[in-house]
Amino acid sequence: MRVKRRETRLIYAYILGKVQTGTEQDILKSLKNVKNLKKASLTYGVYDVCVEVEAKTMEDLDDFILNVIRKIPGIKETVTLIASKTIFSQPGQAVSFG
Repeated sequence: MRVKRRETRLIYAYILGKVQTGTEQDILKSLKNVKNLKKASLTYGVYDVCVEVEAKTMEDLDDFILNVIRKIPGIKETVTLIASKTIFSQPGQAVSFG
């Protein structure tokens, strides 16, 4: 009898943050060498920063948000979006939907 293994998938999340005016560059610098960080961008609009992260478990994601992101001086508020499905494009190629 063959045992079916459950595929382990990473959790991808986007953390949007509102920051104290004037701290944007410092926050970006403090994120530069953070474990599990995929990408961090300063943004215009309602949110000032967007952080893309991958985690092995929800506990890892919780730890990242509570003990890394929210402890950075200047972060005032966060909203976390957890991806339900993710596709990846080939480097240099656009992704086609539909």
